[in-house]
Amino acid sequence: MNTRTLELLVGLFVAAGLAALFMLAMSVSNLASFGGDEGYIIKARFDNIGGLKVRSPVSASGVRIGRVTDISYDSEGFEALVSMSIDPQYNTFPIDSSASILTSGLLGEQYIGLEPGAEEEYLVAGSMIDITQSALVLEQIIGQFLYSKADE
Repeated sequence: MNTRTLELLVGLFVAAGLAALFMLAMSVSNLASFGGDEGYIIKARFDNIGGLKVRSPVSASGVRIGRVTDISYDSEGFEALVSMSIDPQYNTFPIDSSASILTSGLLGEQYIGLEPGAEEEYLVAGSMIDITQSALVLEQIIGQFLYSKADE
């Protein structure tokens, strides 16, 4: 009877450990929240999105306010078109807000940072953000540095 209780406790401990690993994997992969269809969709055009992915966070002042829902390529303007779903409680972003692709940490994941503008009109569903800053690509920066040093 004693070994059976011990085996049961070890089994419960292993099951709890597997559940904790599953929750950690879901949290790291940004799949923990399955909602996201609520809110309003806004769009922005970028010259280069770097490693931005669908479901990447959209944040303002460090607070996650939405997620990237779609990334497509505009063959007429030769730019990436990024669609973002913004949570409905954050519906007071001015129409002259700007969007930048930022990196969390030195080599972390990329996300979109929104900076509010000063206009009195607000972004609504289907709005386009006109002021954007593309992702910094480390290889391009190093290449430009080496090219400038070669000219000297």
